[in-house]
Amino acid sequence: MRNWTSKALKTICLPLLSIALLAGCGNNGVTPSPSVEPTAALTPNEATTPESTQKQFENQELTVAVFEGGYGRAYWDAVVERFKADYPGVVINLISNPKIMDAIKAQIVAGNPPDVIYTSPDENTGTIKSLLKEGGLLELDDLFESTALDNNAPLKDKIIPDILEYSKPLGDGKIYYAPFYMSTLGLWYNQTLFAEKGWGVPKTWDAFLTLGETARSEGRSLFTYQGIYPGYNDSVILASIASAGGMEALDNISNYEEGAFKSDAVLKTFGVYDDIAKKGYLMPGTVALNHTQAQTEFMQGKALFIPNGNWFENEMKDAPREEGFEFGFLAPPAFEPGGQQYAQTSFEALFIPAKAKNPELAKEFIKYQYNDAIVELNAEKSFGVLAVKNGAEMAKPFIPESVYNSLKVFEEGVKPLIFQWKVAPKTEIVIGDEIYNPITDLMNGNITVDEWTNRIEKATARLRDAISKSK
Repeated sequence: MRNWTSKALKTICLPLLSIALLAGCGNNGVTPSPSVEPTAALTPNEATTPESTQKQFENQELTVAVFEGGYGRAYWDAVVERFKADYPGVVINLISNPKIMDAIKAQIVAGNPPDVIYTSPDENTGTIKSLLKEGGLLELDDLFESTALDNNAPLKDKIIPDILEYSKPLGDGKIYYAPFYMSTLGLWYNQTLFAEKGWGVPKTWDAFLTLGETARSEGRSLFTYQGIYPGYNDSVILASIASAGGMEALDNISNYEEGAFKSDAVLKTFGVYDDIAKKGYLMPGTVALNHTQAQTEFMQGKALFIPNGNWFENEMKDAPREEGFEFGFLAPPAFEPGGQQYAQTSFEALFIPAKAKNPELAKEFIKYQYNDAIVELNAEKSFGVLAVKNGAEMAKPFIPESVYNSLKVFEEGVKPLIFQWKVAPKTEIVIGDEIYNPITDLMNGNITVDEWTNRIEKATARLRDAISKSK
């Protein structure tokens, strides 16, 4: 995820197999549902709040707005019904939408926000960042200091160590995000194909590029990406910069330092993309495809590798694929043999707007998400794992093998990486667009790596100026 503190990047060694998933992309349409069809076995959960606390919220109303991405909507329908069973009389209005921040923006502007919002802190409308900067999000320290609903320990003790540090984006020591799904991002390949052909999974970028000619001889391409959504390449670029230049290179980037995108680490990383373009290793037609189309072409065997997060298998569960296809995860290669590899991790979160009508019930609903039984329900319905201790183990019976295996790379020497930008005043600059959109021009032969980095440097200069003027 992107942070917004002045020292905005850390590498954290998260406890083994406690990491989880980031939601992907879904379909369109606003789908408010004050009530939903009850799911099976909606008897009150054994691990709930005491009866007196439940009664405290009787006949109260809560509005919950959720991003409907790769994890779908089924979990939210189920947990709403489970919560209503455990808290008799509570009414929950659920709004689910792949473009949730667009859907609720008018309510937020009017001072009538939902009580709970689930999305990424880095969602692309910038609304969460604006709320954060303007004091529009409720502090959640008291929530995480309070006792969990299913044991006698503080709620914060359920969360993966260090993750709550990334929930304090203003550097004031206050928690504004309740961590939810986490993801591991990187490159994906067909394990069955590699095994049948006897191809080794590349650990260096040289080995990766060598596979380009091998792929061509098989009538395949080396690489594709989600075309009109080139931002998926952050799965590769950030981890590769870290591998080439260490934390200092990324720290300079996250703080918009002058020359950060002219570093050797960046030039090496962008050079990989330049090689893919110049050597004809990109799958033909890639730049015009959307994410679903590119991912389907990959699964049908037209390219060896594609960047994505570990929601990938669930998102594409109904897509056609070549015979025997099996998802394999690869942390972005290093530049030298034995070099340190990184895999980007990121988390989505739950937020309570400062103007929420029912903040106490909102806190109770968020706390409820961390009950062990609800963590398991979440995994069963969404195939996702929360940022809680032992989350992956609790979810193992329900999650795809590819998800579980993508977490195992951290047992094998790969370091997890959480990237977060320093808070900047709202401007017309969307830094992610400035970094990733030029990939299309590079692949089409319309710009050079030098022109690409110049464009980003101009954008970061404007952000530095905006930060300076805001002080």
